[in-house]
Amino acid sequence: MSIKSWENKVLAKPGAAARVAEIEDELRLAAGLTALREQAGLSQRDLAKRLGISQPRIAAIERSKNVTVELLEQYVEAVGGRLQVSVLKGNKRTTLISSAEPTTVKPQKRAAKEAPAKKVARRAPAKRARQPA
Repeated sequence: MSIKSWENKVLAKPGAAARVAEIEDELRLAAGLTALREQAGLSQRDLAKRLGISQPRIAAIERSKNVTVELLEQYVEAVGGRLQVSVLKGNKRTTLISSAEPTTVKPQKRAAKEAPAKKVARRAPAKRARQPA
């Protein structure tokens, strides 16, 4: 069986074509974000510092298919780009979102954690020497 005939057989199953398209979209977003970061010469750790988040969060963003527009805009601006979201209907393009010129992204401040209360060492009362009765 050739690869092409195997592919046709797999895609003939109900829902397979839609699932393949969904996976392609996920990979396109992940590859696109990763490529933007790498083109900017940034590691995940560098980008995380710019955004004030952790490196594992950057990795999760680059793998996720559910990225908010706000987060996507922050990511794109942190790598020196501008986010633009447009809808194409026939030959007509309608821009829904167009971010301002890229600016330096200031890291988000994390909520300060309260320092744990210092333990106060308590001394046990000194044992009194028994006096003979």
